[in-house]
Amino acid sequence: MFTEYEVQTFLEIPEITSATEELRRQFIKSEAPYLEISTHDFLSLILMTPAVGIAYANGSISLFEEISLNKMARKMSKGGYFWKSDPVARAMKFFIKSFDKWEDRFMLAIKLCMNKSFDAEKVEANSEDKIPDFESFSKELMGTPNILVRYLTAFFLYGENEIVEVHSISKVEYEKVLDIGKRLEIDHLHVFKSFLTTFKVK
Repeated sequence: MFTEYEVQTFLEIPEITSATEELRRQFIKSEAPYLEISTHDFLSLILMTPAVGIAYANGSISLFEEISLNKMARKMSKGGYFWKSDPVARAMKFFIKSFDKWEDRFMLAIKLCMNKSFDAEKVEANSEDKIPDFESFSKELMGTPNILVRYLTAFFLYGENEIVEVHSISKVEYEKVLDIGKRLEIDHLHVFKSFLTTFKVK
């Protein structure tokens, strides 16, 4: 998951700040007129979209998933993990209720963050022309931009799970991972294909 300091770094890019502020204005007007949330915390909410989507893939969110999502929210919110009333966790409840309405718009904002923080085509050009496999994944990560690795862990792994280990996942959740990769236009990247080999479908 991202830290509040990493979220703040994203906001140093004017285009990201502008897009976040516009989505924040639209979301509050449409979903939560009395919600008080900063631009920083709203970007944190946006960055949680893939994780929320995977948790919600089967139509409901379990208690374990809710706890994990709340922990992620508190980690990224401005001011720290131990807030009693966390603005990101509070906004997430409104987001989940209208997830289908906002998912595409939030994913576009995430694509903007990704496009501004690394060059996907350069990453792909530097990849070895080999069949993606679990055994060589850890070595491949060493040549991958750290920010891309951070995206993969924040979007697709709960808690502090290590990226180079086998991750058990349901079929519907795995299909959502594939869908997110396609939406974010990283599904063609060799490192993403290698990352997929870490998942064991239940």
